[in-house]
Amino acid sequence: MSKVFVLDTNKQPLNPVHPGRARMLLSQGKAAIFRRYPFTVILKEEVLTPKIEPLRLKIDPGAKTTGLALVNDSTGEVVWVAELQHRGFQIRDALTSRRQLRRSRRNRKTRYRQPRFLNRTRPQGWLSPSLNSRVANILTWVKRLSSLCQVTAISQELVRFDTQQMQDAEISGIGYQQGSLAGYEIREFLLEKWNRTCAYCGAKDIKLEIDHVQPRSKGGSNRVSNLCLACVPCNQKKGNQEIKDFLKGLPDLLKQILGQAKRPLADTAAVNVTRWNLYEKLKETGLPVEVGTGGRTKYNRTIRGLEKTHYWDAACVGASTPEKLIASGIKPLLIAAKGHGTRQQCRTDKFGFAVRYCCRTKFHKGFQTGDIVKAVVTSGKKIGTYFGRVATRATGSFNILDKSGLVQGISHRYCKHIHKKDGYSYA
Repeated sequence: MSKVFVLDTNKQPLNPVHPGRARMLLSQGKAAIFRRYPFTVILKEEVLTPKIEPLRLKIDPGAKTTGLALVNDSTGEVVWVAELQHRGFQIRDALTSRRQLRRSRRNRKTRYRQPRFLNRTRPQGWLSPSLNSRVANILTWVKRLSSLCQVTAISQELVRFDTQQMQDAEISGIGYQQGSLAGYEIREFLLEKWNRTCAYCGAKDIKLEIDHVQPRSKGGSNRVSNLCLACVPCNQKKGNQEIKDFLKGLPDLLKQILGQAKRPLADTAAVNVTRWNLYEKLKETGLPVEVGTGGRTKYNRTIRGLEKTHYWDAACVGASTPEKLIASGIKPLLIAAKGHGTRQQCRTDKFGFAVRYCCRTKFHKGFQTGDIVKAVVTSGKKIGTYFGRVATRATGSFNILDKSGLVQGISHRYCKHIHKKDGYSYA
């Protein structure tokens, strides 16, 4: 399993230790809990000149989820892994909603105002808020992990997909497409796009082949919008039939496949736009930054026999990946970006008009919205133990987002801090 981070008495990072070793230090009173997520202990006694092993932080950036891994290059041990879920699409939807509400109000309640086009000059390298949040989330965790262990190098998957190559598979002259890595970029994209299942029968965990929706013999192209995944029986059964003839009796499945095949490359575009910005920001940390392609990542993962997950992809980024990764029994920390609240002064109805006031006081009874708490309710209708993120009210009656769902009306007297709000939730 993932190791526990250790700090000395001066809050300087030491070598991560096995959870059993950390429990022993805590039970003997030699250490105290410093942070719950990621779990970190701080020693109470000074350690004389410890030998600290360097670690490499490996990053597999994604549009929705980014994989993180700490790997010891000399031993091949995977020390810690995590999956970081972004909120870029939530930010995009929130900004779209705000824009629509403002436009609607102006059209109804204000006089005509001549548009102004020269007062919104954006600086060079500007990213939209939804894209910038992805970069900011990764940088936050790079800095956080650097303060908890001895990170001496970074590996980043710089090119996940080549959009030109995906649109025309016959483009030549691309280096990573030659030799043992040939075709890995397109195959990896199709596996993610079709959820690693057969498009025709939905079979999983079997050998899948690339199939042309419109057969090549009948004018079909190699563009990614004309490619799907099929199991061997379905691929042979379809042969060179047109998909409309092959799925003549299944109109719903036909509509679904045609829609999925022409799905826009929104996730790919988000990764491509942010990759160089992230690379430049990582270089500013002063650590050496290694880069690798998505094809190299999949090649490394495949020959090491690891399953397809974001954190194993991260552990296999770049040419520095050790020949053997020691990763038995490791469990990832699941991190989800939740933001730091809202700056709205009021809530609005569906027409954009204010309906209630937002309290500007963040702390209530010593808690603030976003704290992770444990509540042991001993009386009343809600007797039980609840653990999760809290939403506070000035009255002291809180809501707790538990595993089972939202539990409302928990008194602050039953709540105990587990982890202070930092803009993320954990599992």
